[in-house]
Amino acid sequence: MRTKPLAAVPLAAVTAATLAAPAPAAHAAAQARPPQAPAGTTAAWVVFDRQAGKIVATRSAHRKYRSASVVKILIAIDYLERRKSVPAADARLLRIMLRSSDDDAASTFWDRLGKGQIIVRQARRLGLSDTTPPPASKPGFWGYTSLSAYDIVRTYRYLLDRADARVRDTILGHLRHSTPCGTDGFDQTFGIPDALPRPWAVKQGWSGFGTTPPVRCGGGGARAVGAPISWIAQRATGSGVPDYGRPVLHSTGLAGKGERYVMAVLTAHPAGGTWSSSVKRITTLTRDLYRDVTR
Repeated sequence: MRTKPLAAVPLAAVTAATLAAPAPAAHAAAQARPPQAPAGTTAAWVVFDRQAGKIVATRSAHRKYRSASVVKILIAIDYLERRKSVPAADARLLRIMLRSSDDDAASTFWDRLGKGQIIVRQARRLGLSDTTPPPASKPGFWGYTSLSAYDIVRTYRYLLDRADARVRDTILGHLRHSTPCGTDGFDQTFGIPDALPRPWAVKQGWSGFGTTPPVRCGGGGARAVGAPISWIAQRATGSGVPDYGRPVLHSTGLAGKGERYVMAVLTAHPAGGTWSSSVKRITTLTRDLYRDVTR
């Protein structure tokens, strides 16, 4: 079921003024007691209600985070919008990159499409004011792209309301079938998948937790492919990367009946924080946020 189109609410109309606008009476109580970021965790979020046509929850909307694997959405948009057909081999790469967050697939497209120029093109096309390429000293590290919760929500809205149907259906179709396990062996069911009822479509991101998950997702069935972005985050040096040295977990996507809500929850955790404790924090936060906007 499709909800009310957002053509009547242009992307450009959702500005900082919108973010600062008072909440409607129906949400007054919820806005008076917004969810709280766990101690030691830096968190930002934006929730856009497609039915109401407005942002209904926000915190630090323009605060920049390193993207980790969330940037794979922009890589996919750039690839699909530059061609009319997709070879079978590339279709397989898109599938595993978007559903199972495969890093080698992302790196293949990143190198082929011009690395940071992907981000420059997409930021200009989609109007992403907080999204910038990785530092010039690290052009190959796509996970060092900087972005914000606001820009992620804007990206999903672009897919829903402005992108060509072929682009929209390919990307969101894969995100609706996100696999429980990433190909690096990490469990990617934190945040939205664990906290919210179906239906949902998600793209997750994680970085800074090492190369080996504490408990390998799916037992022996998961496939470790190449060097995950967590390894890159540990080894890479240089400035200009948000929260460098801190692990990050991001949960983004569409949720609710008719995919009513567009959500982005970005978190940076204490240096040396464990995977299990970080997952618990973002999942609890996401659950509280969703309850706050739907009650």
